[in-house]
This record gives sequence, structure tokens and C-alpha cells, in this order.
Amino acid sequence: MAEQNIHKLTQSSPEEVEISVVIPLFNEEDSLRELANRIEDSLKDSNYEVLFVDDGSDDGSWQVIEELARKSSHLKGVKLRRNYGKSSALQAGFDAASGSYIVTMDADLQDDPAEIPKMIESLKNGKDLVSGWKRVRHDPITKTVPSRFFNAVTRWTTGIQLHDFNCGLKAYRREVVENIHLYGELHRYIPLLAKWEGYGKIEEQEVKHHPRKYGKTKFGLSRFMNGFLDLLTLLFVNRYMQQPMHFFGTIGVLSTAIGFLINFYIAALKVFWNEPIANRPLFFLGILMVVVGVQFFSIGFLGEMINKSRHRKFKPGIEKRAGL
Repeated sequence: MAEQNIHKLTQSSPEEVEISVVIPLFNEEDSLRELANRIEDSLKDSNYEVLFVDDGSDDGSWQVIEELARKSSHLKGVKLRRNYGKSSALQAGFDAASGSYIVTMDADLQDDPAEIPKMIESLKNGKDLVSGWKRVRHDPITKTVPSRFFNAVTRWTTGIQLHDFNCGLKAYRREVVENIHLYGELHRYIPLLAKWEGYGKIEEQEVKHHPRKYGKTKFGLSRFMNGFLDLLTLLFVNRYMQQPMHFFGTIGVLSTAIGFLINFYIAALKVFWNEPIANRPLFFLGILMVVVGVQFFSIGFLGEMINKSRHRKFKPGIEKRAGL
């Protein structure tokens, strides 16, 4: 996110912040005051900050955030110049957060701030990430059924056994969010991104879910389609970014081999049985398979050349140091 696209409303804190609550929002002016009060009741014994990230709202959300920030030193705001999406809003909040533990939640009052202390306790006991699970959901069936299907597919493809990847209520150790970058619809896959960076101590906690009190959901079926496409992109890039030939080359070799076998069979028909081959669809399929195979192999070769030309050095994540 470019700095010129962000307007910040912050106040200095005299003490080190322990918990940063990052709340992305879009047109949620009616719920912000009540949400701020609930968070204050839940975290009154902690040193915390609340970062409202206004993702280009066109209602009075930012005016409410300014009002809340004037009344409490715990409340801060980040306003994006236009609607970038939830992932970009979360990233802006992560960049502005100063707490040792980062909590994310939605602004629609469906997530319960009373769950935060229990999640923070798990982080203090060694977990890298704690993800909420809305076992009992108060959402329409048009939202719950696609969500269950999405979660099942994501569990199967990623190997991370979470029931609710979509739950906005999550808690992280600070270093986790410092080592991931969000864009597109990647907020759904933060546990996967964290695991790939070596933060595999992931816990799921059942959390209370409330019915939506104000406004209307921003949910749409297109979000799931975009989410699946982002998942495929993540899986492909993670596995084959450093070795594109392993993917494209394998397909190329298989396609070329099948094409040669087909053409060998067609050639045998012509040589040994003198059968006509020019009008056989199989003859053209064999040629096509060879051409496609060569093209895939060439794409893999070009990908390897691009990787080498970038002179990119891989830096593994370091968990601890001793004697340095």
C-alpha cells in the first residue's frame, strides 16, 4: 500500500502496547461506538490499542473514528483513500500496529471481544496463531453453506485442520504478521502463509458469534471464486516459484512422450500395413501432443532463465540466535 493512499489518525502511547486490535471496516458507522465500548470492557486490565482501518467508507464511519479517538487514547484510525479490500486494509493495520500481540476482528459486532483475553493467553503459552471457530453461526444459509464447502476444500488442499478459515477473529504474535504480506483475498489464508514462514503452532478456539445488528453483509459469491483462485495461486507459487521447470517441464515431457507414442503407432500402421493415416484424427492428436509438450517445456525453461537472471537470494527465516 502506497503511503500517499493512507491517512492516519494516531496518538502517542506513553507505555509499551501489549495488544493491538486491528479492525478493518467499510460503512459500519452504526456499530463502531458499541464495538469500542465492548473492547474497552474486555481489555480494561491490559495495555492495548484499537486500530480502526477505514477501507474507503462513504458513510460517516471516519467521523465516528475521529470522535472516538478524541475521547480515548487507546483508539486510533487509519483511513484508506478508496476501497482496496479486506486484505489490504488488514495489511495497513498490521503496518501501523505496535503491540506485541495482534488481534483482528470484524467491525459488524458479530465477533465478541470477550474472546480476546483467552486467545492472548494461548499466544503467551507458545502458540504462534490462534484462529476463531464460529461453531454456531448466525448467518443466512446462502453464506454458511458455501463457507463450509470452502473450508473443507481449503483443509484438504493445505493440510491445516481448521474449521473456519473465514473467521475474522484471530490473534497472532507480532513476528508472524511482520513476516507475511497480504493482498487480494489472502486474508483467508493467513494460517497457511504463517505456516509456510515457519510459524506452525496454530490453535483453533471456539468463539461466540452474534447476529448482525446494523447494516448489511458485504458477502458475495464472487468472494469465494476469488478466494479459490487465490488459493490455487498460493499453492502453485509456493511449490514451483523456485523451480518452474518441475511443473511445466513435467507436463511437457509427458505430453511429448504420449505424442511420440501415438505417432509411432500411426507410422507402424503406414509402414507395416500400408494403411492411410492422413485422415485419422489420432494422427493430428499425436502431432498436437508433441507441439504442446514442446511449448510447456519451453515455458519451464524460460521460467528458469528468468529466475536465474534476477539473482534472487533465498533467505530462510531464523527462529533464534545464540552466541551472535
